[in-house]
Amino acid sequence: MRPFVFTLFAAVFSISLPAAPPFEIERSVATRGFDGKTCWVHARAGAIPTGGKPVVVTTLQKLEVSGSDIFYALHTMQSPDLGKTWSAPVRQKNYARVPYSWQGKDDLEITVCDFWPRWHRQTGALLGTGHTVVYENNRVKKTRPRSTAYAVFDPETNRLSPWKTLTMPDLPKFGNCGAGCTQRVDLPDGEILLPVYFKPIGDARFSTTVLRCSFDGTELRYIDHGSELSVPVKRGLYEPSLAKFGGRFFLTMRNDEHGYISVSDDGKKFSEPKRWTFDDGADLGNYNTQQHWVTHRDALYLVYTRRGAENDHVFRHRAPLFMAQVDADKMVVLRDTETCP
Repeated sequence: MRPFVFTLFAAVFSISLPAAPPFEIERSVATRGFDGKTCWVHARAGAIPTGGKPVVVTTLQKLEVSGSDIFYALHTMQSPDLGKTWSAPVRQKNYARVPYSWQGKDDLEITVCDFWPRWHRQTGALLGTGHTVVYENNRVKKTRPRSTAYAVFDPETNRLSPWKTLTMPDLPKFGNCGAGCTQRVDLPDGEILLPVYFKPIGDARFSTTVLRCSFDGTELRYIDHGSELSVPVKRGLYEPSLAKFGGRFFLTMRNDEHGYISVSDDGKKFSEPKRWTFDDGADLGNYNTQQHWVTHRDALYLVYTRRGAENDHVFRHRAPLFMAQVDADKMVVLRDTETCP
C-alpha cells in the first residue's frame, strides 16, 4: 500500500474565500501517518478570527485499517499561516474510548467520531459537532444508540472541552441520531441549523432532518426540527451537509446508490430529495460517500467523488476529489466547471 498522506485544500476552509470564482486550489501535505495498521481520517478545519490571519484548527483521528470505522481518539493541529505550516497532531485525552454499558452489557466502549469544527461568531467559540460510536470487541456494535456529540476548542490550551451530547426529544425514532460528518449553518441571531440523520435503534433505514438549536458558548440545545427526508433505497439518507446561498438553504445527503440534493427557503421545510446529476442530465456518479459544500458570495460549489475517473481500483471510487459549481436554480452540477485538485 502507498503511505497515507493527509492533505488540505485551501478552498474548503471555513474562512473568507477569494473575491470571485474560479478558485486557485493549493495542495500541501499537513502531516503523514500511515504505518500499515492505522491512518489519519476525518480531517476537517475550522478558523478562529484573530484580527490578522485566522488560526486554522483541524481535527482528525486515527483509523485502524483492519476493519470498518475502528476509530481512536481525536487529535488537533493548528496553522497560523493558512495552511503553510502545521503543528504536530495533539491527542485529545478526553476523546479516548471509555467503558460504556448498555442493555446489561458492561464490556462496551464509546468515543466520538466524524467531528467538524466551525466558528460560532455570536459566542466567540470554535464549536465542533460529531456523534458517538459504540464498540464491542473492537468492532462497531451493529445495534446501538447514537447521539450528537459536541465540544468547544480552546486555542490557548490546545484542548477540546470534554464532550457532551445533545438532548433530543424522547422518541424512539431518535434512538440512533447523530451529526456525523455534517456541515452546519449559523444564523445571524446565533441559532444553529444542524443537519442530522436518525432512525429507531435496530432499523436499517435513516432519515435526515435539520435541527434548529441554540448555543450559549457552553450548551447546545435542541429547539425544533424540520422536514424528515428519506428514500426507499437501502440505508436511506444520511451524513447530510447544509449550506446557505442566495437566501436559500441547500442540503446534500449520502445514499448507498446516489448522492441526493434538497432545497429550502427557510431552513426548515425542504423539497423532496433529488438525485445529483450533471447539467446534461447524466448521473453525477457519486454513491455511498459524502458530498460537501464550498460557499462563495457569487457561487455555490460541491466537493464530491464519483465513478468514471479511471478510478475503478479505488474503494467505492472515493478518490480523487472533484469540485464543481452548482446551478442553484436547477440543483445540478455544471460539468464544464469540474476540477480535480
